[in-house]
Amino acid sequence: MKVNKIMTTKLLLSLLIVFSITTGCSKKSSSKNSSTATGWKINDKKGGFQYASNFKKQETGPGLVMVEGGTFTMGKVQDDVMHDWNNTPNQQHVQSFYMDETEVTNMMYMEYLDWLKRVFPPDQENYKNIYEGASPDTLVWRNRLGYNETMTNNYLRHPAYASYPVVGVNWIQAVEFSKWRTERVNENVLEREGFLKKDAKVLDAKADATFSTETYLNAPTKAFGGDEKIVLKGRKNSKAKPAKTGGTKDQPATESAQKNVYAQRSSGLILPEYRLPTEAEWEYAAAADVGQREYNIYKGQKKYPWSGTYTRSGKRKVRGDQLANFKQGKGDYGGIAGWSDDGADITNVVKSYPPNDFGLYDMAGNVAEWVADVYRPIVDDEASDFNYFRGNVYTKNKIGEDGKAELVTTETQVFDTLSNGRIMARNLPGQLAQVPVDEKETYLRQNFDKSDERNYRDGDKQSTRYFDFGSAEEEDAKNKEKHKMYDSPVHNVTTDSLGNMIRKYDKSNKRTTLVNDNVRVYKGGSWRDRAYWLDPAQRRYFPQDMATDYIGFRCAMSRVGPKADKKKRPRN
Repeated sequence: MKVNKIMTTKLLLSLLIVFSITTGCSKKSSSKNSSTATGWKINDKKGGFQYASNFKKQETGPGLVMVEGGTFTMGKVQDDVMHDWNNTPNQQHVQSFYMDETEVTNMMYMEYLDWLKRVFPPDQENYKNIYEGASPDTLVWRNRLGYNETMTNNYLRHPAYASYPVVGVNWIQAVEFSKWRTERVNENVLEREGFLKKDAKVLDAKADATFSTETYLNAPTKAFGGDEKIVLKGRKNSKAKPAKTGGTKDQPATESAQKNVYAQRSSGLILPEYRLPTEAEWEYAAAADVGQREYNIYKGQKKYPWSGTYTRSGKRKVRGDQLANFKQGKGDYGGIAGWSDDGADITNVVKSYPPNDFGLYDMAGNVAEWVADVYRPIVDDEASDFNYFRGNVYTKNKIGEDGKAELVTTETQVFDTLSNGRIMARNLPGQLAQVPVDEKETYLRQNFDKSDERNYRDGDKQSTRYFDFGSAEEEDAKNKEKHKMYDSPVHNVTTDSLGNMIRKYDKSNKRTTLVNDNVRVYKGGSWRDRAYWLDPAQRRYFPQDMATDYIGFRCAMSRVGPKADKKKRPRN
């Protein structure tokens, strides 16, 4: 009996020792400041690996609201009375993302123009086309048989229209505005967190010393022209307390334990880029099925961004009020004054109508909106039903002979001459120079095979059932014309050495379509459109270098990390 008790006691002691060791190890390995791979310390003040181990969630950028991703039916299920047949229903899934609460307003765009004018003075020869190329076309308001000079002269700049959506902006200008917004927001975040000198974004911005997010991440010493008085190591002059999460004022950003370092992508501070939403994202956000219960949302039977099949409110307090700004009939842009009025004849102040269930305003009416996609009559859901997007043109940083990334300079800046002769800057000094991807990135890949993928499975060789993914890109290029589906006119507008415009119009009578790689989708109805176009599934296209008085835009931003900020479900 004594022997058994001794053996039992020893066994229990052994189990306790093992338990304490394993428990101690698990506690140590689970520490956010030590590596679960090596046991080494993370964020050690003496140096070593720096990582935002306490990061919780992405900061919501200015002007944005979160749109939780999910599945939805993209396209219509009803007959297409316009006989376009370009929105066949298909099931799609989009990831969570952020989207502007309202369209980009005149005031927001004027801030962009003001920055360009201060940093790149248009009276200097090197910069004369930057400001002018970014300016909206105010002449879109003119009409041969209408007096619209009031809008031509006042709509963009007069404070009475400050909160109205900007128009006269082509797709290219909208993309460039989104890039500028990315730089200014991240510049503000880094200044707030003490990685940039206070007020540098206002006082020290000049053509040869501007901030670029990608330049800062790849070569911090080259941001602001390499001025170390502006680009700081560690947190200095920061009002925010040391960080535990990515953040806002209530939720400051992650602290870097090592003081003598620049902010990095692993710091969790840098926000993803502002950009145009994809067509799938825009339609998903506009439909806002998240708030629907009375419809079979998988069948895509929601007609408008709000509930119901009418354009007027059924709520008792506002019964009969119009829920959007649109053309109600021939010669009727707003209804009878003081009675059936929708409150506007042209565009209207943003937030004039109720938001949808995602909290987004004017997803139907006011102005139609540019999205990122190249237009094609068919959405290829067989190739992709996750984050669908047609328009990918992949690039990479240009590396110089010294092995370092090259920056855009005044001499290497790229300008485009548009079809109407306007000259636009496609990059700005201080940004990283970009070049198309080559065989180093595409060789033996199955997910992409060239830099420009706008025509993938769209009438070219890859559209055929006999396509061999192992074929060389050169062979595909040789067959491009042979298998080309679209033959839109090709107008060539250039300028000579004296700046004179040379226009060569394509007058061929063999052209059968206006669809090409430079037409973009725009979504939603506008103040010029009938209620038919308010349906989020409707889709139209327009040349990317042209503008109108009824197309505006809003920005989106990808979400990194979890789909939603929900608490983890308890496990059984």
